[in-house]
Amino acid sequence: MNPRFKIESRSSAAVYHCMSHTVSEVVLDDSAREILRKQLWQVADFCGVHVLTYALMSNHFHVLVRVPLKTDNVPDAELLRRHNVLHPKLSKPQAARMKLVREQLKTNGPEAVKWRKQQLGLMGDISPFMKLFKQRFSIWFNRTHDRRGTLWSERFKSVLVEGRGNVLITMAAYIDLNPVRAGMTDDPKDYRFCGYAEALTGNKTAQTGITTVVTSGQPGVKWSAVHDTYRMWLFGAGAKQRAGKATITPRQLAKVMEEKGTLPLTTVLHCKVRYFTDGAVLGSKAYVAEQLAHYRRKTGLRKRITPREMPPITDWGDMVAMRGVRKDAIA
Repeated sequence: MNPRFKIESRSSAAVYHCMSHTVSEVVLDDSAREILRKQLWQVADFCGVHVLTYALMSNHFHVLVRVPLKTDNVPDAELLRRHNVLHPKLSKPQAARMKLVREQLKTNGPEAVKWRKQQLGLMGDISPFMKLFKQRFSIWFNRTHDRRGTLWSERFKSVLVEGRGNVLITMAAYIDLNPVRAGMTDDPKDYRFCGYAEALTGNKTAQTGITTVVTSGQPGVKWSAVHDTYRMWLFGAGAKQRAGKATITPRQLAKVMEEKGTLPLTTVLHCKVRYFTDGAVLGSKAYVAEQLAHYRRKTGLRKRITPREMPPITDWGDMVAMRGVRKDAIA
């Protein structure tokens, strides 16, 4: 698959991506993850990207986002608000330029036109969002720790996720369960640096993200009902009493797979599933086939590629992947 080709859907009003990235040779402590958490919300707000949930770990992060289709119809007042979110404190030269921009926005002067184009070029696209997010954190980290050079290893991974059916909520639950799989907590509600825990603190934006993945955008659903449903995806039946009990050891998992057995999806989500980071596209067969056809048209690829079935260790619904992964896809 050509790494230069960016897979993206244009079949709906938005696209959904799960991104993951690893830091290189450093460990992010609580203070660093707190800065990363704040910058995630700031950059998402600026870029017009909706964070559905996330998990910030000691050496990597995962974030699930909804990206509205790119548009140039962002009012100047909103552009100014977003700019202030990202740049609350300006240097004197920056303040002088923004004063000129504000004046020229009234008459659509050349400086205003140039500034508007620059701002819009950073919005409504996953690549500028990730670039800006990583750059801002790298600057803070290097300055704070008196270091130089790159902070991130290689390029970030991105999986295109279908925004309908159970695919989105499955991906979200997998992300929020990262600290459980890492043995850092028995329940993600107790891990500060994930979307689910932040939603439980009362953060309305975080609650909106979880609500989106649970209801597929259906309006009017109360947070209490959303929370009960999401807990079921995290821990299964009896979720309020059984937090942490769905974990399975690698030896037990290997035995189940060797005997061609099956497990509840909530149990499998407590294991490492590489399809959620390496599958390229996740969704129904029809959705993945649509993306494959789009990919062939863009690249001129003649070889026919078919959607890859998920390992038959659980009931995935109709979820398939665009790209197959190595044999130890679940561990």
